[in-house]
Amino acid sequence: MGILDRFSDIIKANINALLDKMEDPEKMIDQYLIQMTEDLAEVKRSTAAVMAEETRTKRLVDANQAEIAKYEAFAKKALQAGNEADARVFIAKKHELENVGAGLMTAYAAAHENAVKMRQMHDKLVSDIETLKARREMIRAKVAVAKTQQTLNQVSSAAAKTQGAMSAFTRMEEKATRMLDEANAAAELNAAPVDEAKALEEKYTGKDSASVDEELAKLKAELGLGEKKPE
Repeated sequence: MGILDRFSDIIKANINALLDKMEDPEKMIDQYLIQMTEDLAEVKRSTAAVMAEETRTKRLVDANQAEIAKYEAFAKKALQAGNEADARVFIAKKHELENVGAGLMTAYAAAHENAVKMRQMHDKLVSDIETLKARREMIRAKVAVAKTQQTLNQVSSAAAKTQGAMSAFTRMEEKATRMLDEANAAAELNAAPVDEAKALEEKYTGKDSASVDEELAKLKAELGLGEKKPE
């Protein structure tokens, strides 16, 4: 049957292998669970149809065997009644029903085998779905922890980069301070030396001039060279 070929992979399904191939376990497990649930609904319908076919062929086999038993009983009664011709008719009918019964038995055997396989697939799929549901929360928890760890790793990396930037700024600040100190020292070295005597000269220049004028006036007075007043 086509349905058996279609769902033969369900019997061979290995959930562990499928989970290993998932890129995003949390999303893929939900997607796979949805697909399996849809498959289960179809398998249930198909299994019910196959089991119904098994029941129908079994009913035909039972009816055929009942008919065979009936005509065998009639043949015996005919012989007991001394009517061999009638017995032959009943035996011939019994043989005809036995030939039909052989075909019915073959059909029933195939229907039974198909029903067993479909039931196996149904039970396997139900078991896989229950296993997947039981593991879904565990997988989600692991994914959540993994995402938290990834976030922590990213924050740690950012913190390390920030620390590196702070160290770089500290080095630049120290370098700028050193450059300023060197510039100030160079400016001090380039300045002309201070002549202390020259600096003090300006301080006392006014006083020297005053002393000269006083001494000149005194000399003029001694020599009688005072200024004449106009008449």
